[in-house]
Amino acid sequence: MLVRRRDGVEVIGVALTAKARGEGHRPVALRLGRHASTVRGWLRRFAVLATEVREHFTRWAHSLDPGHDRLFEGGSEFCDAIEAVGVLGIVAVRRFGPRPVWSLASFVTGGGLLSNTSSPWAQPV
Repeated sequence: MLVRRRDGVEVIGVALTAKARGEGHRPVALRLGRHASTVRGWLRRFAVLATEVREHFTRWAHSLDPGHDRLFEGGSEFCDAIEAVGVLGIVAVRRFGPRPVWSLASFVTGGGLLSNTSSPWAQPV
């Protein structure tokens, strides 16, 4: 779960990933059975935080596997942030075994992936 979000992080993750693939909020909302305004809100909030998300997840991935590099250069901050979440997922699976990537995303942000507060996310040690 994410802080102050009714839907589970896996559902929100599907919407974020779909947006990175170029899908609009209305078709995604229809597919997920959610209100278009809800999905649009997730996408807008993530877009605002995209640079911060990319940097945070890149630090975590580097902490777990300093030798791992990016998979590809994205076309936007949004896509780069989604890729960083995926890279951390890959690195974490190699180190700890299978775990849903969006559950991991919630964990490393303390549930604050889409938070609108200034609370800092936990940093890797």
